[in-house]
Amino acid sequence: MTFKVRRAVTTRAGGVSQAPYDSFNLGDHVGDDPDAVAHNRARLARDLGVGPDRVVWMEQVHSRTVTVVEGPVAAPVPVTDALVTTQTDLVLAVLTADCVPVLLSDDEAGVIAAVHAGRVGARIGIVPRVLDKMIELGAKPERIGAFLGPAASGDEYEVPPAMQADVEKHLPGSAVRTAKGTAGLDLRAGIRRQLIVAGVAAVAADPRCTITDTRLFSHRRGAPTGRIASVIWMDSE
Repeated sequence: MTFKVRRAVTTRAGGVSQAPYDSFNLGDHVGDDPDAVAHNRARLARDLGVGPDRVVWMEQVHSRTVTVVEGPVAAPVPVTDALVTTQTDLVLAVLTADCVPVLLSDDEAGVIAAVHAGRVGARIGIVPRVLDKMIELGAKPERIGAFLGPAASGDEYEVPPAMQADVEKHLPGSAVRTAKGTAGLDLRAGIRRQLIVAGVAAVAADPRCTITDTRLFSHRRGAPTGRIASVIWMDSE
């Protein structure tokens, strides 16, 4: 049996939030009107064809904590940066505004994951932890497909040289020179290498840079700001 896995990424258009969160902000922790966020989240669920209770959110804290979810939850899963499930019709959501959203699936085993991999989380190994949990639930690396969503690009993500060296030590392949010739990080490149070394079969990446693409939210371009969502789910049919 092969499960039908779906993925989607939002933009900042189409919601009701006011500036600077305009307009389809899905983050409930950035200072936006809670009613506006609730409206936007309800619209997302409706557009995905599920009830609002079927979308699982996280209280993201830049950790390497992985949580397995077995059904709807009434509130965001506390203090976690990755969700894994084997359940159908359960949408796993990750919020970002420069960090890397990672969506993983073994379509044959019916195991999916949504991961928040910012600089801190990627450095301390959130992605390998998720892979370990997926394997515990029946996934095999050679069957896992990965999608890396919109994030800060290496051309734009400037960091101090010492920070660059530290991240490169823990996430090889992430150190780059920016378009300005300064020390930078390409977290998607580092995560891609990490996944391939782990035996993951296929890694695709959205090429968009959140810092330069004004259709997306970017904390680096202008804070406070909203959050886009990258989501993954399996159809029951």
